[in-house]
This record gives sequence, C-alpha cells and structure tokens, in this order.
Amino acid sequence: MTAIELRAETTADLPGVRAVNLAAFPTADEADLVDALRADPAWIPGLSCVALDGADVVAHALLTRCHVGDDPALALAPVAVRPDRQRQGLGQRVVRAALDAARRRGESGVIVLGHPGYYPRFGFTRASTHGIGVAFEVPDEALMALSLDGRTLPRGTVRYAAPFGV
Repeated sequence: MTAIELRAETTADLPGVRAVNLAAFPTADEADLVDALRADPAWIPGLSCVALDGADVVAHALLTRCHVGDDPALALAPVAVRPDRQRQGLGQRVVRAALDAARRRGESGVIVLGHPGYYPRFGFTRASTHGIGVAFEVPDEALMALSLDGRTLPRGTVRYAAPFGV
C-alpha cells in the first residue's frame, strides 16, 4: 500500500468517485444521490474530499449546503470507502479532511443523518439537544450536529438540498 493522499476532489476524480460510490453503497440510488449533490447549487467546491492511493480514489466525503431554519449550515452526505479498503481508517480520514476544509472556510455547523456509533468520534452530538430537527421521521440518535467553531448551533428544522429528496 502506498501513502494515502487526502485532498479536495477535482474534475479528474469524478470517475473514481463514482466507482467508489457504486462499490460502497448497496444501491445505485445512493451513488446517484452523491452525484446529484455535486451537480446541485448547494455543492461547494473544496468541501468534497477524496482519499487517493496512488491515482485511485479509495474514499470520498462530501459536505453540501443545507439550512437550519434560515441559518446556513452544512450537511455531510453519505461517506464512501471502496469495499476492499474498508476498516483501514480511510472513511475517518476523508471526513476529518472535509471538516477541516469547512473550518478553514469559516463554516460554523454540520448536520449528519447517520450511524450513531460512528459520527460521535468527530464530535457530533444528538441534534435534538441543540433544538435541531427534521420534517420527517428519523430516530433521535441518528440525526447529529457539530459546531465547527464552538458557537452555539442555530435551532430549527433542517432544510436539505433538493437532491436529498426531503
């Protein structure tokens, strides 16, 4: 295994990102979601990060614009790691790279709808404790929020980018 490079996604990475997403997710619909978020106006250049092993994309994380009430925030889209590279810490590394990129850009908060055993390692806590919810049914422990800069997160209902379909 070569050294893993972490960096912002480029246009040249698109086929590799698509391949990782198709391999990592149980259905093509989830891979299509990530592609749609990248094409949506909510996409922010520099906040889509890849892990490369040589020239091969092996993991991908994407932050996209959402809102909590009327306040801008970020949503962490499904994170993908190529199946043969899972359990090597690559998912954690691309998530941390994306969160660090968001901090450098001055972003304040991130929302994730995901596995409650995974995301707390990045500092995410239950969104409900911050007064954040969604307009659809979801287990309380699965909706999490993170302040990137230590400021209090806004309260309200999350409005996702259109491709999320909610």
